[in-house]
Order: sequence, then C-alpha cells, then structure tokens
Amino acid sequence: MDKKKTQNRRLNGVVVSDKMQKTAVVKVDRTLAHPKYLKLFTKSKKYKAHNPEDLAKVGDKVVIEETRPMSKDKSWRIIQIEK
Repeated sequence: MDKKKTQNRRLNGVVVSDKMQKTAVVKVDRTLAHPKYLKLFTKSKKYKAHNPEDLAKVGDKVVIEETRPMSKDKSWRIIQIEK
C-alpha cells in the first residue's frame, strides 16, 4: 500500500494581530464576481495561525498552510514571511 502525500492548502494573507503567544491572526482576501451582475467584490476571512517564535508581526505578508488542529480555533501555520 503506497501512501500518497497530498499537498496542503496554502493561502496568502496579512497579519492583523500578534498579541497572542505563538499565534497570529491572518486576514486573507479573495476577489469574487457577482453571479448575475459580474461586479467584482472582495471577501475577507481571518485565520488563526501558529507562529512559534513570534517572528511574524502586524503588517507582514505571510503564507499559511493548513495543518492538524492545534487548538479549538487554530489549524493553520505560518510557513513563509514576506516583510
């Protein structure tokens, strides 16, 4: 039985809060088109991401990756920081 490794989802976002220990809140924006009128609009969602050394600060652009649940709300981790 060969186990195939699947690629975890990755999202780009901006850190909006780093006040928690080892956790950062990342806001991810998506641009969508209205189904009927085709006007573009932006939807945002916030994710709590694991930030073990507290390297990501407010305003940093980051890449987050889905991972196993680490707490009730936290199931993402920061894998890259683009200042």
